[in-house]
Amino acid sequence: MIENFLRPPRTPGEVTADLLRVVGVVGVVVAGVGWSLTDAGILAFLLPGLLAPRFLGMRSGFDVVHGLVLLVAGWSNVADLYSRIGWWDVPVHIACTGVVSVLAYLLLARQRVVAAPRADGVPLIVPILLTTVIGLALSAVWEMVEWFGRTVITAEIVVAYADTIGDMAAGGLGALIGGIVVATTRLVRAPALLAA
Repeated sequence: MIENFLRPPRTPGEVTADLLRVVGVVGVVVAGVGWSLTDAGILAFLLPGLLAPRFLGMRSGFDVVHGLVLLVAGWSNVADLYSRIGWWDVPVHIACTGVVSVLAYLLLARQRVVAAPRADGVPLIVPILLTTVIGLALSAVWEMVEWFGRTVITAEIVVAYADTIGDMAAGGLGALIGGIVVATTRLVRAPALLAA
């Protein structure tokens, strides 16, 4: 995986994806100075997610979409869009859980924990179901993180039963869509080779 991370960007899409990672790092500083340390922490929480596609060698189209979705999700929190626009969290949960579930499935496939998508003998439904299950599990973990944040860190985090269930359902839908993408689209580029 380190070979993928160290591989220089070769296409405009790869450059764009790397620029989004830079935007993520700069955003942490901007949020810390212009908003609060809590907001900076929220954006810092995204940084591993912004780097993960680079390590996995994701194709640039997915890498860019993944980075944009994570940045929109994080900055929506900082800008308080989830409170200001009642329906905003639904599409964000769908998109964010979708891309993160895809990434998680492909990481597990790379480690040979689950079947590689489109591998010989693997039914098309397998990556769809597994990506959906991963997304539902990640949605549950995210809701626990929100509960923990509200209970331990700040009461500003909104946690309500209906919101939690709705968010998990939206995440499940996003993961299902992501699973269909995993099953039907090549998302990982050819393995990187180090220069001799």
